[in-house]
Amino acid sequence: MNLTKLFELQENLDQRIKKNISGDKNSLISKKILALQVKMAELANETRCFNFWSNDKTINRNLILKSYINSLCFMLTLGVEKGFTDIEIKIKSSEYDMTSQFLNLYIDINDFVISSSKDHYITLFEDFISLGNKLGFSPKEIEEAYYYNNSVIANKSSCN
Repeated sequence: MNLTKLFELQENLDQRIKKNISGDKNSLISKKILALQVKMAELANETRCFNFWSNDKTINRNLILKSYINSLCFMLTLGVEKGFTDIEIKIKSSEYDMTSQFLNLYIDINDFVISSSKDHYITLFEDFISLGNKLGFSPKEIEEAYYYNNSVIANKSSCN
């Protein structure tokens, strides 16, 4: 996965978006973190992994990929905001079930809120990529879907 290119595209998109917003443009970190949490919740909802009370486990892989990429947009924008665009991540498989992975990601986000260090960001990013792996998405598929989504968003000048 070419993280350098993903961060570069996200930074360009962020600059276009900042031109179209009013108010304090300098520190959007709280809004970006909340946006990530909301997008992660939407992704969890699409997977239905928490839906223990229902026998209907029908999922739409394309909608899950779209939700995953929307979350990736905010993962990247946090890295851009904090200057953590030179990271290296290890793609690791997880022994946890999907519900536990989502809960772990929320813990990672909270850790990042408390201490927005590069180490916390890398852990969050690695766990996020691990979730993508658990969802059955290859790094190449994630990257290609991000490029497509970025071009669509760039034409609208806002994240979904």
